[in-house]
Amino acid sequence: MSDLVANVFGTAAALFSITSFAPQIVKIWKERDASSVSLKTYSLTVMCFVLWVIYGVLTKAWPVTIANAAALVMAAGVLGMKWRFKDGEPDG
Repeated sequence: MSDLVANVFGTAAALFSITSFAPQIVKIWKERDASSVSLKTYSLTVMCFVLWVIYGVLTKAWPVTIANAAALVMAAGVLGMKWRFKDGEPDG
């Protein structure tokens, strides 16, 4: 029973971590403006997820690896849009 409870909480944590970036991504995409997004914060967040993925791979903790890899994609998406829409206008 405790493994089930732990897995439920772990799954919920992973889903919340992954989807927590969606509102920011949608907002930036709609407004084409990422000026309010902190470059330092998202750079650190992306690096955090990179390190968690490496940890997960090295320890063969696949739930940790998969959840953090998905969150990494989302956070990297925000960071990429920060660079693309840095002044409220897309580059190019």
